[in-house]
Amino acid sequence: MIPYKTPKIIKKIFPGCIWDYSNTHKKHIHLTFDDGPIPDVTEFVLDELKKYNARATFFCIGDNINKHPSVFKRILSEGHSIGNHTMNHLQAWKTPTDTYVNNIILCEKQINSHCKRMQQPKLFRPPHGQITLKTYRAIKKMGYKIILWDVLSKDWEASIDREVCSLKTIKHTEEGSIVVFHDSLKAANNMKYALPKVLAHFHKNGYTFNSIT
Repeated sequence: MIPYKTPKIIKKIFPGCIWDYSNTHKKHIHLTFDDGPIPDVTEFVLDELKKYNARATFFCIGDNINKHPSVFKRILSEGHSIGNHTMNHLQAWKTPTDTYVNNIILCEKQINSHCKRMQQPKLFRPPHGQITLKTYRAIKKMGYKIILWDVLSKDWEASIDREVCSLKTIKHTEEGSIVVFHDSLKAANNMKYALPKVLAHFHKNGYTFNSIT
């Protein structure tokens, strides 16, 4: 079973990846959203973030950027960071390295077609968190920061009660945590309940929400 909180031993397997920012010792949280952009769900996220002047990072699928450019442009216009999540949500463990890298490049082209390259940091999150040594080396060679996570909300799991999703995410999040939500149809029910709870709880306790750069 995938844990809500990433164990320290797992973080040591790929120390060149960014798992959290706990070393800053500041009351900052980094909310991230995978698999968008799509209408309604991504727009809900943006509306909730705006209530708290929160900045987040959206790891976008290139095909969704192509299908929903207006939603993608809204993410940019509201000051959030963009990350590459491959063009077609490929799984590294099931895909040849060359094919995987080419899919990253296709997504990068979609991102760059809507914003100047230097306006956004080069961030990458592997779909499903899957990475191999070959893909890791290739992605680093391309100049990307590989962003993984400290806390996984598990919002995509229909078997998890939305209240549990909310409480577990709050329980495991701390200073410098990188938290994963999904702006996808599959995760919408849990995410739409949990995200407002998470934002309200940490805002009340003096935290700010920062994008990854």
